[in-house]
Amino acid sequence: QLQASGGGVVQAGGSLRLSCTVSERRKYAMGWFRQAPGKEREFVAGIARSGVNTFHSDSVKGRFTISGGDSDKNTVFLQMNNLKPEDTAVYYCAARDALIITTNPAFVDFWGEGTLVTVSS
Repeated sequence: QLQASGGGVVQAGGSLRLSCTVSERRKYAMGWFRQAPGKEREFVAGIARSGVNTFHSDSVKGRFTISGGDSDKNTVFLQMNNLKPEDTAVYYCAARDALIITTNPAFVDFWGEGTLVTVSS
């Protein structure tokens, strides 16, 4: 079971941090996806089950950072800096019972409830 939090409204250039808590973190690769109105759900960032390797989509690379690599801790974070209006979306925490997360939402095993991020210009 995944519990996500941390969304909100922020001006362009601002920051937010999303949190996702999962039981038995050591079993799962974790990630964040987002879905904007009228668009498909897309991969944002992921962290391997080991907590060593992280992955970020090109659209957020250099601005967003996924962390929470210690597999004995149950919370994964997504630090979002220099937010842009195009980052506005519902953000979903995701877990996959595998070594690494998938970028294809069809292969995600578990989803958390979405948290809305709104970036105003």
